[in-house]
Amino acid sequence: MEKKYDVRGMTCSACVANVTKAVERLDGVNTANVNLMTNSMKVNFDENKINDEEIIKAVEKIGYGASPAGEKIKNEAGPVDDRERALKHRLISSSIFMLILMYIAMGHMVHLPTPRIFHGREGAVIFAFSQFLLALPVVFINRDFYISGFKGLKNKAPNMDSLVAIGSLAALIYGIFAIYMMAYGFGQGDMELVDAYRHNLYFESSAMILTLITVGKYLEEKSKNKTRSSLAKLMDLAPKMATVIEDGKEVVKNIEDVRVGDILIVRPGESVAVDGKVIEGASSLDESAVTGESIPVQKSVGDRVISASINTTGSFKFKAEKVGEDTTISQIIKLVDEANQSKAPIAKLADKIAGVFVPTVLIISAITFGVWMYLGYGFENALNFAISVLVISCPCALGLATPVSIMVATGKSADFGLLFKNAEVLENLHKIDVIVMDKTGTITEGKPILTDVVTDLDEDEFLKIAGSLEKNSQHPLASAILNYAEEKNIGLEEITNFNSVSGRGLNGEIAGNKYFAGNLEYMLEEKIDLKGFKAKAEELAGQGKTSMYFANENEVMGIISVKDLPKKSSRDAIKLLRDMGKIIIMLTGDNEKTAEAIAGEIGVDETLAGLLPQDKNKEIDKIQKSGKKVLMIGDGINDAPSLAKADIGMAIGRGTDVAIESSDVVLMRSDLLDVVSALELSKATIKNIKENLFWAFFYNTLGIPIAAGLLFPAFGIKLSPMFAAFAMSLSSVFVVNNALRLRRFKPRGLKKSLNKGEPISEKENAKEKNLIEKNEKRTKIKVEGMMCGHCEKRVSDALEKTGKAKNIVASHENSSVEFIDQGLSPEEIKNAIEDAGYKIIKNKGEDSMKKILKVEGMSCNHCVASVKKGS
Repeated sequence: MEKKYDVRGMTCSACVANVTKAVERLDGVNTANVNLMTNSMKVNFDENKINDEEIIKAVEKIGYGASPAGEKIKNEAGPVDDRERALKHRLISSSIFMLILMYIAMGHMVHLPTPRIFHGREGAVIFAFSQFLLALPVVFINRDFYISGFKGLKNKAPNMDSLVAIGSLAALIYGIFAIYMMAYGFGQGDMELVDAYRHNLYFESSAMILTLITVGKYLEEKSKNKTRSSLAKLMDLAPKMATVIEDGKEVVKNIEDVRVGDILIVRPGESVAVDGKVIEGASSLDESAVTGESIPVQKSVGDRVISASINTTGSFKFKAEKVGEDTTISQIIKLVDEANQSKAPIAKLADKIAGVFVPTVLIISAITFGVWMYLGYGFENALNFAISVLVISCPCALGLATPVSIMVATGKSADFGLLFKNAEVLENLHKIDVIVMDKTGTITEGKPILTDVVTDLDEDEFLKIAGSLEKNSQHPLASAILNYAEEKNIGLEEITNFNSVSGRGLNGEIAGNKYFAGNLEYMLEEKIDLKGFKAKAEELAGQGKTSMYFANENEVMGIISVKDLPKKSSRDAIKLLRDMGKIIIMLTGDNEKTAEAIAGEIGVDETLAGLLPQDKNKEIDKIQKSGKKVLMIGDGINDAPSLAKADIGMAIGRGTDVAIESSDVVLMRSDLLDVVSALELSKATIKNIKENLFWAFFYNTLGIPIAAGLLFPAFGIKLSPMFAAFAMSLSSVFVVNNALRLRRFKPRGLKKSLNKGEPISEKENAKEKNLIEKNEKRTKIKVEGMMCGHCEKRVSDALEKTGKAKNIVASHENSSVEFIDQGLSPEEIKNAIEDAGYKIIKNKGEDSMKKILKVEGMSCNHCVASVKKGS
């Protein structure tokens, strides 16, 4: 099983390495994935061999704390804001004592006035002892460094705190030793000894090291909290309460108490609490928080709604289908959290180095001290160099280089409706060579429209048989036939002995007679006479239409053709992907002519048609064997094996649960332009991680030798422990802030990337479109006669057919329809509504048409008053 734990006390990558080793050493543990950014650990273990208690004990044994994720620990500051606040208080308190200490110790060097009792040999002991007393509170305030550091040393698992603790304590002990030596000098009358130690006390170094490291820790925690903000925002989006209809009454419940099958009501401005299906009413929902799509989506009876979307207009009721952890927003939070928890392959090198980093630094520090003593430079110089080596070394930068970038990137990707399931996918996505796409629902809208009915029978009778056969089918093409049959008010028959043949078609019995529906191959397999319909089907295929044959046991009775239009963005997305050097291949179960017609419209490199699900797998395998990395994009159940087979699988968010489960990346907006964004984000993230790792390695490789005194013999350059502590603090802060640059990442906009190659006429069209949008106005009309969701749809369709209305929201509850008016006259609106069978309500002395205009330039109440007066 796999379980998550919260880990307390980790400060650097050495801590991560120590915890990982301790847990993975246990019998029954398969893997332990420890994350410094989230202070958490995910353990995969055999529950028959080991339990929670043993895992927690292993962590505690090496000086850290652990508990099952989410469990509250007594006296433990859990929230990240509390840790930041605690560090801030530590920093302020330390700074007060440290500044007074620095004033006493170094004020006279910069000619600042200091009390006479600290001057000269007479005040030497007071001067030294005052510094000691001021250094002690700083040591006490920052005692966590010593507790964590020496625990690590005791358990043979040293960490960054061990380096800080040894360095600052060595300086403090040397200062105490200096006081004794000064006292001895006074006793012996050796004033030269007093003077020598009076100027080398190191109390200020001890306090400054601790304070500067705390500065770094505070800034690091503050920056880390910013990187966690995307996940926190997602968690805030999850609704906490819901209004449920019980026995005809509205009851407000906690979200945890909502069950599948409950009826919920959502009013304007409220969030959708769980996933479900609309059963009454209609509205326009803002799904941008989940999908990244800014344009509101119209919902009516039968449409699915997703949790965390916001209701913008009418009220509606819906039936809960997914609750708790199964809701869309909960799944998104889970995916983002899991991606944050995972490790990219690029992090493995840093982890290996981190495991031996601190012990190596301790050895280098000891060698440094020994070498300088041997060379005869004196105890003070040797100690100075040794402490500087301990304090300048920064395992933090190594530990944060990868996880902080991953966390920012996964949070940012969620803002764009891109969900990466793990960090490895985020690292490898931009390395893809070939992108294989399913046609239906991926490249095309997935909403086929019936275009042709060709039959020798009575058309209504033929449609009755076809619709009856298709009503049990899950195929997207079936919906086009059923919608057309419903429009023509054709009643459907009951079907018995229904049987679906994968990749071919289906069959069943109506009133004792057997019928078949499917593609050409299915008809040939069943040895059914095609009766000349094949030629007509091929002709329609050349127009990009897909034909389905319908037959009795002997012969084909007719064909029905449908066309699934390519999404508006597909052509542009494919062009951008090809510009990035990717090979685009379209896979489809359609016949070759239909596939080629679609391929010609969108500009793919290669088309493979007439494929069964297992054939798609074989094609992907062939590409992989040629040494190329494959990205598969799909949305249906039949795409699941291919998504799993490819190097990386990418599922369309509005696809099936099976497809999403089998994929590595989910596109919540179902837009191929998001594939471009995903590839660009992958590339930007890896570049950012490499920058962080370069800095971490460069800093330590350069800093440690300088701190050890490499430049001292030739140039006299000696790094003080205080400056070393300052450099170490800046190092980890630099890494975190460099990763935060990813928050400014923006995928290439379609217009920006394609404008250069856009024909003049298209540019003019774009200008005209922008002009229309600037002059848009929202119109609200009272409509009489709407009784249900079907009525709302008829009114919406009638206005849509005018071509001058968009974002239409009709509500039978409010007896109104609201839309963006793009130039409709009152007469045109009236005719459209009445042609649909409804009337516009006009009360006495009231205009039935209420228009909402966008007004630019208003900035205060005076502006509002002026506009009102002018109108």
